[in-house]
Amino acid sequence: MKSLFWKLDKVGRIKLSQHFYLRQFLYSEVGIAYGIPNLPDDLDLAIETGSALCEHVLEPIVRAFGPIVIRSGFRCAALNDFGFRNRLMCGSNEGNYAFHIWDHLDGDGYKGASACIVVPNIEQCETELETRQLFANWIDANLPYSSATFFKRDHALNIGWHERPTRRVYNLPTSRYLIK
Repeated sequence: MKSLFWKLDKVGRIKLSQHFYLRQFLYSEVGIAYGIPNLPDDLDLAIETGSALCEHVLEPIVRAFGPIVIRSGFRCAALNDFGFRNRLMCGSNEGNYAFHIWDHLDGDGYKGASACIVVPNIEQCETELETRQLFANWIDANLPYSSATFFKRDHALNIGWHERPTRRVYNLPTSRYLIK
């Protein structure tokens, strides 16, 4: 147990960009509740893809809108698979390679990473959908993102970087694309 602590401590201190350390992306309610350590299988690939996500997608959001909250980020394959099999808000591993599972290539051999974030300083417009559409337009005009999905819960946004981006923004509460 002590060696796991020191490994988590060392990995958590890896700086991915100006404002982000790997530690911020390792927290998992599933991991804590079920005792599953959330550590990369391929640390170098996790650092590479996590750094790209932070530098190209998250840092520009922080510069434009101020601090963000990381709700979910990296998931090791074992943790994600457990969450999927037990219906704990995780998709399949195949669907999460190069997405929440940063340290595995997707089925086509490409790299990617994503995080579920909350942006507290987004001003509320007349309607929630109007706010999301304005933010989706900003994302599309300013970021080299791959995909983004707005969730109703916590006004969270799942946003990712990928070597082969799809460049689409989906609004889950209305089940429609804001950018396609």
